Amino acid sequence: MAGHSDSNSSEKKSSEAMNDVPTFSAENLQNNMKVIYYSRTFMSIIGGVLAGILGFTGFMGFVLYFLVMAITSIGLIAKAKFSVHAYFDSWNRIILDGFMGGLMSFVLFWTFAYDIVHIF
Repeated sequence: MAGHSDSNSSEKKSSEAMNDVPTFSAENLQNNMKVIYYSRTFMSIIGGVLAGILGFTGFMGFVLYFLVMAITSIGLIAKAKFSVHAYFDSWNRIILDGFMGGLMSFVLFWTFAYDIVHIF
């Protein structure tokens, strides 16, 4: 078959491979991380208040926290139109970032709401 030479073909393939490397804007990635952090913090506060009002104690409260964080992760993935690598550099960013900070907010508002509703 007549066509381009093999050397030209290999140059084209290496050029296409260079274009396939994802590039991220540091500003956009930082903004996306802020959105994840604020979303997790807000949902942790809402979940903590809900757990306190419902009177959850012990293990059931933490189960609610994990459920709220799972729903938050699914919501963030849906917001990214299920194309996580277009907005973040790894899945860990959207699933795990802000998890421990959210846990502290959850426990704070859980105990606060529980005390107000069930003790006072």
